[in-house]
Amino acid sequence: MTDRPETDDQCIFCAIAAHEVEASLLHEDETVVGFMDLSPVTPGHLLVVPRKHAVGPEDVDLETSAHVWSVDHQMAKALRRSGLQCDGINVFLADGEVAFQEVFHFHLHVFPRFSGDGFTIAANWQERERSLLDGEADAIRAAIAV
Repeated sequence: MTDRPETDDQCIFCAIAAHEVEASLLHEDETVVGFMDLSPVTPGHLLVVPRKHAVGPEDVDLETSAHVWSVDHQMAKALRRSGLQCDGINVFLADGEVAFQEVFHFHLHVFPRFSGDGFTIAANWQERERSLLDGEADAIRAAIAV
């Protein structure tokens, strides 16, 4: 389980899901809510959030996670058809502070992309030796069984 830096009663996403805080809702059912991001990367940037508080992917049961991704898929299709500028779509999951998670409640960002939108991902992409990749794959396979 992920360290919980905030409790459920301090969580803005829990408050939105409970209709205690104003939000521009797009979708809601018993399991998830979808709403517009208050500080969007691009116009149309939205979030898909489980109602039940969970900090990261490890804290979400597989059924809920699958439903979050299913609603994400629906929202991405809707963005394409919305008339908003949308030449592509990014789906983004931040798990942990070092990965840029700011609200510690599991959520997916879905945002439209277009040329000149200002969003970039900069990294030092380097090809790795096969032996290193194989060693990393071994470690991950061993952890799957745990």
